[in-house]
Amino acid sequence: MADDRSQRGGADRRTVAGDEDYEVGYFARKHGLTVEQAQKLIDRFGNDRATLDDEAEKLTK
Repeated sequence: MADDRSQRGGADRRTVAGDEDYEVGYFARKHGLTVEQAQKLIDRFGNDRATLDDEAEKLTK
């Protein structure tokens, strides 16, 4: 289900909903982070999935 029901499809998938526990948890598991680490990344870099993926990769190297 879309986070914002007025925005469905690919555009919604480009972001991580930082206020949704299941999305933060998924992002954390995907990158081998704790939920706290994932939330800090979202708070610091925003919710753009590509940016967050890049920053998470830097953390785990």
